[in-house]
Amino acid sequence: MSDQPVRYMDRTRDYYRALGYAKDYVWARFDEVPFARLARPLAESRIGLVTTASPMGLSNRDAKGHRHVWSGDVAPVPEKLFTDNVAWDKESTHTNDVGSFLPIEVATELASEGVIAGIAHRFHGVPTEYSQRKTIEEDAPQVLARLRDDGADAAILCPL
Repeated sequence: MSDQPVRYMDRTRDYYRALGYAKDYVWARFDEVPFARLARPLAESRIGLVTTASPMGLSNRDAKGHRHVWSGDVAPVPEKLFTDNVAWDKESTHTNDVGSFLPIEVATELASEGVIAGIAHRFHGVPTEYSQRKTIEEDAPQVLARLRDDGADAAILCPL
């Protein structure tokens, strides 16, 4: 067994070339990272959770079929979320345990221990679109507005 890392970007590039795509995917790059230090200690901060999963049984698509940002209540913790539309290794693992990719119960426990002040009453789902423009111009501002509406001081991004 090799102890060499998997060259994810090279592997992905080769995969899409094998599928016949003429142009390589342009990976997102930000010379100025759009993150900031916490304004207050973590123990005084309310945390919001953001996932790439979709709601079960409900559509997060608009009338034209485009996926959009959606929100769900953290209580009760959802039993299942739709993950089949997201790329993950479906032969080696599963997403039957929502807590493995959306840590609502762990965040609630951290709040009860005083590690964080609390969690927002909703979590938010972002579509996994392959458009950097849509993510930056549409989805990210919507998620930020929802997190602010929920009183979140910070967010944990929970991709699959």
